[in-house]
Amino acid sequence: MGLQEFWFLIIAILFVGYFVLEGFDFGVGMLMPFLGRSHTGGDEKVEPTEDLADPDSRRRAILNTIGPVWDGNEVWVITGGAAIFAAFGGWYATMFSAFYLPLFLILVGLITRVCAIEWRGKINSPKWRAWADVGIGLGSWIPAILWGVAFANVIRGLPIDADAQYTAGFFNLLNPYALLGGLTTLLAFLTHGAVFLALKTSGVLKQDSMKYASLLAIPTLVVAAAFLLWTQFAYGNGWTWIPVLVAAVAAVVMVLATQVRREGVAFFATCVAIAGTVATLFSVLYPNVLPSTTNSAYNLTIENTSSSHYTLTIMTWAAVLITPVVIAYQAWTYWVFRKRISVEQIPAPTGLSSLRVPTE
Repeated sequence: MGLQEFWFLIIAILFVGYFVLEGFDFGVGMLMPFLGRSHTGGDEKVEPTEDLADPDSRRRAILNTIGPVWDGNEVWVITGGAAIFAAFGGWYATMFSAFYLPLFLILVGLITRVCAIEWRGKINSPKWRAWADVGIGLGSWIPAILWGVAFANVIRGLPIDADAQYTAGFFNLLNPYALLGGLTTLLAFLTHGAVFLALKTSGVLKQDSMKYASLLAIPTLVVAAAFLLWTQFAYGNGWTWIPVLVAAVAAVVMVLATQVRREGVAFFATCVAIAGTVATLFSVLYPNVLPSTTNSAYNLTIENTSSSHYTLTIMTWAAVLITPVVIAYQAWTYWVFRKRISVEQIPAPTGLSSLRVPTE
């Protein structure tokens, strides 16, 4: 394996990590307005104090599940974008030019979500918190859809000329395959977030989260299967069936696990399904990084867009030294904040912070 192939693989791994980890953050943000209402009822016994909990306490409990980790999860996409810029400058230039508006909207959504999460508890006002919840929702829904649209267009290819310039407009990106990709990531992140909430909460929140997960699982399976099969038959080859089948089996396990309320198995299955889907996209793409629908001779590949051998070598040594430290720190964070959260553990609003994580 040469350095170009190595860095293409590293970028793929970074986006796998981003969609798996940030995926449940998006899901939690999208589900918060719905799960943040009063208890929906069910078979599991819950404490009366939980059943009568006010909606704001439920929303704060939901937000606390991602409080210690959401900002660390965003590092994966920052690192992925930086790796594309440094390792494959031509890919970065053309792709970010073509996707200027979608990526701008994603960035606005992420910034809005950051501000809403950080500032939600700074003023003890129901109206203030309500607007913050709107920001969290928009900052989750917009990227969840547009990431799928963007990646589907990368696989499908773009009208690129001999000078590696994108020659169409924004609406060219809104084709049926790309829209199906956006719907796939949307439903996948919703289900992933619901299962994560069931894994990280107890009592009434766990019960309600699993109810949403069981309702979302089957539509997610159907839409994701349609997208993966379209991808495979239109753009794949023989060996790309491997990640497709891995994702398909994991998605079936996800459906079964959500129906029998096994949140641990379901969460592992959604992680594998998302990882398999992203692996499929990068496997189908290789050795191209951005195909041209104008003329295949204009395809951007790992060879004609890569940086110099010296640059890739320096990057490799930096990655070898720094990556284990970053992964170890993030793993430690998840371990420290591994305990479940319930509505009863949420104190009354103080105006200081909405991200107070219980110690017990």
